Amino acid sequence: MKTTAQRWYIKFLQWKTQYLTHRQFILLLCVLVGVATGFAALAMRSLTHFIEEVLVGNIIRYINYGFYVVFPAVGFLLVYLVKKYVIRKDVSHGIPSILYAVAKQKGIMKRFQAYGSLLTAPITIGFGGSVGLEGPMVVTGAGISSQIARLFHINQSDRMLLLACASAAALAAIFKVPLAGILFAIEVFGLDLTLWSLLPLFVASLSGVLISYLFFGNAALLPIQVSGSFLMRNIPFYLLLGVVGGFMSAYFTFVYEWVNRFFARFSSPYVRLLIGGAVLGLLVFLMPPLYGEGHEVINHLKEGHPELSLGDNIFGWDLHNPWVIILLLAGLAFSKVVATSVTFGAGGVGGIFSPMLFMGGVMGNCFARIINQIEWLPHKLPLANFTLIGMTALMTGVLHAPLTAIFLIAEVTGGYALFVPAMVTAVISFSIAKYFNKYSIYTMELGRKGELVNQDKDQAILTLMDMGQVIETNFVPVYTDMNLKGVVYEAVRESSRNIFPVLDREKGSLEGVILLDDIRHLIFEKELYEKVSVLEMMQPPPALIHMGVDNMNQVMDKFQSTGAWNLPVIKEGKYIGFISKSKLLTVYRRKLIYFSNNK
Repeated sequence: MKTTAQRWYIKFLQWKTQYLTHRQFILLLCVLVGVATGFAALAMRSLTHFIEEVLVGNIIRYINYGFYVVFPAVGFLLVYLVKKYVIRKDVSHGIPSILYAVAKQKGIMKRFQAYGSLLTAPITIGFGGSVGLEGPMVVTGAGISSQIARLFHINQSDRMLLLACASAAALAAIFKVPLAGILFAIEVFGLDLTLWSLLPLFVASLSGVLISYLFFGNAALLPIQVSGSFLMRNIPFYLLLGVVGGFMSAYFTFVYEWVNRFFARFSSPYVRLLIGGAVLGLLVFLMPPLYGEGHEVINHLKEGHPELSLGDNIFGWDLHNPWVIILLLAGLAFSKVVATSVTFGAGGVGGIFSPMLFMGGVMGNCFARIINQIEWLPHKLPLANFTLIGMTALMTGVLHAPLTAIFLIAEVTGGYALFVPAMVTAVISFSIAKYFNKYSIYTMELGRKGELVNQDKDQAILTLMDMGQVIETNFVPVYTDMNLKGVVYEAVRESSRNIFPVLDREKGSLEGVILLDDIRHLIFEKELYEKVSVLEMMQPPPALIHMGVDNMNQVMDKFQSTGAWNLPVIKEGKYIGFISKSKLLTVYRRKLIYFSNNK
């Protein structure tokens, strides 16, 4: 007996087949993904603000300032307990988990990823974790889109398109920047620039931003107004800010990697959360603006009121002195990435998008204040403008996403007055950051393994190929203790292949290969059957493919460098099978057709 839900599902599929083309149905799903992501963003932000208001707005403000030290560790512990006893899975943070699903899981995400970040990210940030909600929102939206794709049996290329749509909708809903959301999905996921890929992104991004307007009205997360028009005389300072942004981007990535490697040394989650909670608690106690996302800090800086964020410093420094403000801002800029990395290392769940905007905005504001203190300069730099362009510089350098950075600034300011300086700064920052780091902070781990799907169609197809699809096991093995007679009767007569792997009978390890062409002249010399051993006939293979170590790009390189037609595959020293060039090219062509098939 079918349930009511199953009957409605079947009726919907029949209606869809009768009245909708495949592309129309995908566009309909994009609307659904955009709306669902918008509601997820609404729920996540509301829960986070509620926790922050209870803890900071009441307990810390009215009871004791010292709770800044305690709350981060409490938050990490709660997140760990939720992961272990509620979700029962480890919740990966941010965009890298989506890129991994694209590269290694054919765009399929686990079910818990649709709600895991929704439960853990607000706790992390609400209790002081110095990360952002953008990454968890994107992961939640992508998890929802993956489940929708599985429900309606969507093919691989369209599944990946829906994941990108969720990312575009999340960014659009957060900042009310539909165009930047589209560009973010294109740059981070490496989608081809075709009308078919742009239209679903546009639909999803529009759906997400409309949900944001419906519930939040015109209120913006970063309500910034440009101070005057662009002036050519400020170009040298924008160029210099680009240089600073490039080096700060390299610093951001270096510290982020180092801190995470440090925490990876500890196998016990309790040790990690205790160390992380203590370090982050101390940082937040010394510099309260590091608590949570820090968007209010950016808003205070661009309005010219840094004392609203820096006034609670325990040093009791006089904020009427401009150099005190500059010193505090520099401290915030350099310590933000440490606080962010510690949050991740301790087990917190969040994203790096907000910390990057925080650090970039503080950097740009601090830079402008330093320049403005130089008395012999004939004019002063606009703080709001350089706060924004600082965000552009760091976002470009860390994410390697210049178009997203430029258009995000254009959309949050409601115009294109800073378009030229944003482009100038982004080019300089990107060039310097790219020199230090080939991959962005999102893609570095997959990129170094050669598992990154990008706009290089050839590389993308190789990444999406599974080595298990191309391994052939119908090669008849021979053994090191055999002679020519055994090879002829037990292998040559029984096999249609012209290559035979030579194995150690006890260990199962590959010792060499025998080519039929090399022994063809011996086959009819029966007097040699007992005299010639396998060890005399075998030769080393031109190259070995290590399963679980080599990626498909490396496999192709080995075929190209050796000129071989078949190469043996081993795993932990044991023989697995062969990969033939013909099988590899057949699967490659089939995957290319499937990947490019936008029905």
